[in-house]
Amino acid sequence: MTPDFFYPYPTLISGILRKRYKRFFADIELESGEIVVAHCPNTGPMTGVCQIGNPVYLSQSNNPKRKLAYTWEMIQIDNTWIGVNTALPNQVIKSALTQKIFPELADLYEEVKSEVPYGKNKKSRVDFLLTSAEHPPIYLEVKNTTLSQGNLALFPDTVTTRGQKHLQELTDLLPDAKSVMLYFINRGDCSEFNAGNEFDPTYGQLLTEGVKKGLMVLPCRFAVSPEGIRYLGLATFVPS
Repeated sequence: MTPDFFYPYPTLISGILRKRYKRFFADIELESGEIVVAHCPNTGPMTGVCQIGNPVYLSQSNNPKRKLAYTWEMIQIDNTWIGVNTALPNQVIKSALTQKIFPELADLYEEVKSEVPYGKNKKSRVDFLLTSAEHPPIYLEVKNTTLSQGNLALFPDTVTTRGQKHLQELTDLLPDAKSVMLYFINRGDCSEFNAGNEFDPTYGQLLTEGVKKGLMVLPCRFAVSPEGIRYLGLATFVPS
């Protein structure tokens, strides 16, 4: 049975986003009125999900060696909580793969390995390598996805040469191996998925070419709440 939460949050602290700057910092106003500086664990532009004045939740660390005690975990946009912490999707997916909750893959592997070198000269690392004695290896890359247009989730939200490289490398593995691009839709209000062609048309073209050659696309929907992250199933892939 699928657990309620793949990642139960610790007790979180509510606040209001007042400013995001230098990519890694955010000023958050707590309920007391105090302004604290929180770590923003998201290096991207956060297009559409960095709205000043919106409710947020923070986690707090007791580690005295940390420069910033607070971490920005999520923001509320139009009554939907959206995950901000890009370190969490891989943790959640590793747990999901270990528990074999994705029926599209469950019978095709026995072992899950993380951060495995691959590609030309083994200079890249794939997020997960799934192996079995009876089936070809499965190379799986995870992409955090937060941008939406209505109920349509989009990736990427900016030009991503790194993402283009990952797509090309996964496609190059076909047909000797199975390649999977898993989009971690870090919000529960999207039922469809497509490439963000208007933000990076090259990425969209590479995704289309990869799918034609056998690349598997898994747009996985996750509901985010202050209690935890829960899997909702697959969104419908609506390629251009």
